[in-house]
Amino acid sequence: MTITASPAAAPSGQGVGPLLRAWREQRRVSQLELALRADSSARHISFVETGRSRPSEEMVLRLAEHLDVPVRERNALLLAAGYAPRFPETPLDDPSLDSLREGIERLIQGYEPYPALVFDAGYHVVAANRGIMMLLDGIPESLLRPPLNTMRLTLHPEGLAPRIRNLREWRGHLLEQMRRQIALRRSESLRELYEEVAAYPVAAPETDAGSEQTHPVPYFALPMRIEHEGRTLSFISSTSTFNTPMDVTVAELAIETFLPADPSTVKYLHSLLP
Repeated sequence: MTITASPAAAPSGQGVGPLLRAWREQRRVSQLELALRADSSARHISFVETGRSRPSEEMVLRLAEHLDVPVRERNALLLAAGYAPRFPETPLDDPSLDSLREGIERLIQGYEPYPALVFDAGYHVVAANRGIMMLLDGIPESLLRPPLNTMRLTLHPEGLAPRIRNLREWRGHLLEQMRRQIALRRSESLRELYEEVAAYPVAAPETDAGSEQTHPVPYFALPMRIEHEGRTLSFISSTSTFNTPMDVTVAELAIETFLPADPSTVKYLHSLLP
């Protein structure tokens, strides 16, 4: 499937106008609708997009907010408009983020025995609990060398892929998730990762041998059904991010938790990781 270019890839040599127009068109918002949201006028929005008017720093940030522009790209808009970046990009190991790291660790450890992990904008694993490490038992060392990448670990033919009983469905879900992120962010590395994992071969589906279920479970969302030590575990995943982040690093962190989708998975995990 063809991936559309990120709006931030629009020509920036002419200033902030083309970038803002590209974001607006990506969001399918008219000039009038954006003007109403941002307490401006369609005429002023038009002048900004064509370069006839230079927006204030406050206006750039206001428009970016109403267009849901990622924090990293808000800095790019400010630079294109001639202003200094507003949002820092603090390394995750910086002492100023100690409380964030400790909070994340407490959160995912408190979710045990269920799996939970934290990853960045490139799907690199920042933290993981024992539930995740249990699922990674037996994965080759070549895939476990830092930085761990959740997409490679899941879709690589030597990773979790052979154990996922509904691989084609789950793979489709993950690739669609990546396509949405590529459309949202300007990241050549993310595009390259997508092309890599999308090219991995997909094995023929396997049966649920070893599953303790005798009747189908009416799932409320697409589950990941994965084999572990001869039995099939079922999980529903949920991803959350931080509200109104003021730092690029924090804005690009995501916490993914896996909720057991059936009673047998609950019982097994509690027996395995008391």
